[in-house]
Amino acid sequence: MKRRLLAWAGPLCLLMLWWAAARWAWLPPYVLPAPGTVGQALFGFLTGVGWEPAYAGTFWSHAWISTLRVVGGFLAAAACGIPLGVMTARCRQLGWLVDPVVHLFRSVPGITWLPIAMVWFGIGNVTTLFLIGLAGFFPIYVNTLHGVRGVPEHWERAARMLGANQAQLLLKVVLPGALPSIETGLRVALGVAWAYVVLGELTGVDRGLGAMIMDARMMGNLTAIIVGMICIAVLGRLSDVVLMKALRHVKGHRP
Repeated sequence: MKRRLLAWAGPLCLLMLWWAAARWAWLPPYVLPAPGTVGQALFGFLTGVGWEPAYAGTFWSHAWISTLRVVGGFLAAAACGIPLGVMTARCRQLGWLVDPVVHLFRSVPGITWLPIAMVWFGIGNVTTLFLIGLAGFFPIYVNTLHGVRGVPEHWERAARMLGANQAQLLLKVVLPGALPSIETGLRVALGVAWAYVVLGELTGVDRGLGAMIMDARMMGNLTAIIVGMICIAVLGRLSDVVLMKALRHVKGHRP
């Protein structure tokens, strides 16, 4: 009970501070709209009632396409990052070859990939998926690599003494031992995916929460921008909860 109260305390304090800033005009409405104004706009965005026709009731279509892009890019990042992290950790020579290249590209800011992605793939889903997959790959790879390398050697020696082959060693010792670190990488990558879906949708696609935010920016509609930000924050949190439940399920059924 105490944990739940504390979990709500931070958002409530932030909301109260926001309300106070609007109530006593610490900031003008064109800089920070009042919580009530944003709440009404959010309700209209979800239900189609009482907001601008351009945005009213469009949440579900925007959220659906953005979620599909996030899931697609995240799964691509996991499908590449986890196996490569495991192989690089288990094979020293491969690590010498691959690890410096990965860290070299990891230092490049994500936004600098946007122009080249648009040249390669044009405007649309492929560019967004590429940006999400690329951004999510690095935390998954790095955490998987360090997780596998951090598995105690005596665990492996004990498994070999019991007759485990390489496949059994990997599936029953190495991956379970590295799972907490892999979990961290996946959670970081999922958060990054929601950030990069907005970047990808700023390129001119017609649907998605990022596209809605970009349209609102062009129109100078700060309220709509904040509504889009709130929706992304909530969806990001919900997706993290789903991921954590899935990982707990994997932990409960691991060999």
